[in-house]
Amino acid sequence: MLRLEGLHIRYGAIHAVKGVDLSVREGTITTLIGSNGAGKSTILRTISGLKRAAEGRIEFEGVSIASLPPHEIVRRGIVHIPEGRVIFANLTVSDNLDLGAYLRRDRAGIRADLERVFTLFPRLKERLRQPGGTLSGGEQQMLAVGRGLMARPRLLLMDEPSLGLAPMLVKGIFETIAEINRSGTAILLVEQNAHMALQIAHDASVIETGRIVAHGPASALASDSAVREAYLGGA
Repeated sequence: MLRLEGLHIRYGAIHAVKGVDLSVREGTITTLIGSNGAGKSTILRTISGLKRAAEGRIEFEGVSIASLPPHEIVRRGIVHIPEGRVIFANLTVSDNLDLGAYLRRDRAGIRADLERVFTLFPRLKERLRQPGGTLSGGEQQMLAVGRGLMARPRLLLMDEPSLGLAPMLVKGIFETIAEINRSGTAILLVEQNAHMALQIAHDASVIETGRIVAHGPASALASDSAVREAYLGGA
């Protein structure tokens, strides 16, 4: 569904991503794990058009998207939920969700997807008229995910969805990610909580200093001694 080939990304003189090959199969969760600064978020920003690659190919469903602007990439079915949630704090929950569907004109479909969001996150229905900035951290993450789903993505890019959440909320977020995937949406997940990410993912890649150093079935990487030592605390 998504294929990156020979991807190089630079910030001036800094060579942040060095020849990355990565793919996401239709209907699966692929997780990208690695330490801070390894290039994970940069890859997501480049897929979604917020950053341009210096070299390499980005193909979605067999078509190059590397030169498309972000709104065209959304129109093709790729939605990015960024690190830190980045909701519109001064707008209501309802307005934030409406903005997720800004490219759509199918009113019946929008209403159906709104009900789907409320099924996943009943708390949002209770908070519809509240400004997004007044929500708790967990509720803001629910809103960020709900807003992304309102675009009806075929591929969801999720950047650190559990970051900053209380431990009791983290399990719920991962259960929601798995539920979204079961409904047919493919997911590329960047996540510091490697243990939880590998539990729900089908495929996984490990990135170190801008290079993919391991990839394969998530279950195989979860049992790999080097991956366990580096990212799972040796457990």
